[in-house]
Amino acid sequence: MKSLCKYVAISMLLVFAMTGCGRNGGRTLTSATGSIYECLVVIPNSPLSAQQLEQVQQAQLQRNDGSSYYEEVASLYDAVRAVMGAPMPCMPQIEPYFKLMQVAPALFDNMLMPTRNILIADIDSARYTQVKMKAQQDVWSTPQAVIRIQAPSADAFLSYWLEHGVDVRDWFVNRELIRQLRFYRAATDKDIRARLNKQFSCDMLVPNDYMLLMDTTLQATNTFGLSADTHVLWCCNNKGSLRRDLVVYSYPYTDSETFTLPFLNSKRDEVLAPLISAGVEGSHMGTEYKVFPPQLRTLTIDSTYTAEVRGLWKMMDGEAMGGPYVSHTWLDPVNGRVVTAEVFVFAPGQKKRNPLRQAEAILYSREQYYEKK
Repeated sequence: MKSLCKYVAISMLLVFAMTGCGRNGGRTLTSATGSIYECLVVIPNSPLSAQQLEQVQQAQLQRNDGSSYYEEVASLYDAVRAVMGAPMPCMPQIEPYFKLMQVAPALFDNMLMPTRNILIADIDSARYTQVKMKAQQDVWSTPQAVIRIQAPSADAFLSYWLEHGVDVRDWFVNRELIRQLRFYRAATDKDIRARLNKQFSCDMLVPNDYMLLMDTTLQATNTFGLSADTHVLWCCNNKGSLRRDLVVYSYPYTDSETFTLPFLNSKRDEVLAPLISAGVEGSHMGTEYKVFPPQLRTLTIDSTYTAEVRGLWKMMDGEAMGGPYVSHTWLDPVNGRVVTAEVFVFAPGQKKRNPLRQAEAILYSREQYYEKK
């Protein structure tokens, strides 16, 4: 697992993003085939034994995260699909982490080898005595991510997968985020990045097709009803019926409970409700708490403790509008303030996984400067 953790560490995203690829051992690689967040699983579709089914039941793979949707697990591939193809949390409709394709090892040929994401279950008692995982990049094409799990038996593979399958999935997600960062780095908005540096002591790779909407300080005593002065930078990418927004705001660090989910939820509503409205008078941005409550996890980005909240936004008291959002919050110790950067997506009638992941990559590009303002 040390090898896997090395790649999974989110703080290393930009290091990977800076590395070039296109040749492997002197070979010029072909372009990868397939779409983003698609993965080819090379695995025998062997039915599970009674003992293996008991293992799966104990791991509760039948129940996918974030919903009451159940899908029976009856084969090795089903066990992989229950993790790799599980529904993403806090989405307005069921969308999997990855769209999967399955092929038996004997049918994995030169036509399939260039696929951009490949998970291989290499089960062979004659060659292996213990389980080993190998994570590789650009093996048969570029950009490509390949994980090969070598196991002496189906039992050994299943045991490994039940313990480490989520780590494998996270590695593939991070590879997709890294690819998106490489794309952004080629064309960013220098003005917005300069404003982020000036106002928030940080830099993020904001694409040059994002438009600046606001860069101002909201006073605590004004009609917004804020509890503290709050600086806000708001920009968006609006292409037809698909819209991605990035909002960054900061406020004084005064509460030891700041990095708890209740506090971050409350602050989000406090700042964004009066700031973002729709066409109906009195409508305002809100947070969905009943169907899919926001979820919190902690990360380290650019050596900085970061609270990530993933949830659903909706318009209150007005039009039926909503979608997914992801926010990152961190402490600026030099200036004694808390900074939150949030991306949210509005895409009525469309799938939202890919647009959200593309916007989310901006958050992972953050670099800190911590200069006194």
